[in-house]
Amino acid sequence: MLFEKCRDILLAESELVQKIAALQKLIWNAVEKREWTGFEDNFNTMNVMGSELAALEKEREALFANMKAAPDSNCLPEKTALPVELAGGDKGRFYAMTANLPVEQRNGLTAIYRGLKLESLKLRMSNETLMHYIAEARTAITDFFETAFPDRGGKLYTQRGIPFSHDMRSMVLDRRF
Repeated sequence: MLFEKCRDILLAESELVQKIAALQKLIWNAVEKREWTGFEDNFNTMNVMGSELAALEKEREALFANMKAAPDSNCLPEKTALPVELAGGDKGRFYAMTANLPVEQRNGLTAIYRGLKLESLKLRMSNETLMHYIAEARTAITDFFETAFPDRGGKLYTQRGIPFSHDMRSMVLDRRF
């Protein structure tokens, strides 16, 4: 039944958001403690999880967009297409879809959906805070080097005299100046 498929997708999304939140906390702790070993691996894992979450969202949206109920099922009336968007969009569409479900199924789905929305919002806020923290640290380091070494024109060089890239890996040049 579509209810079980919807519940399974929402639960899978919730589980994945929880894993992403745990990994993000690990990344945050690594940044605070300046532990850079395995840092890029964590970011790569985070990107893979983000792709998995996007695929689950598309699957959920496709499920509701193509939902057509049989006359005896507990789903939406025939030929109703209601896409559901987790990250923004019209929240009322999800609730319009669940309004036709039995009370226990409706309450179950809406509880999972609300929890998922709340966790997604927390994750987004935490991510923005982390990115702001990293950007500020990077700006502070750049400003320091521009002030301390104005003759270098804001460029950093390796020990061999080759210009060093300005990506996030360039923040850790060495353990000492």
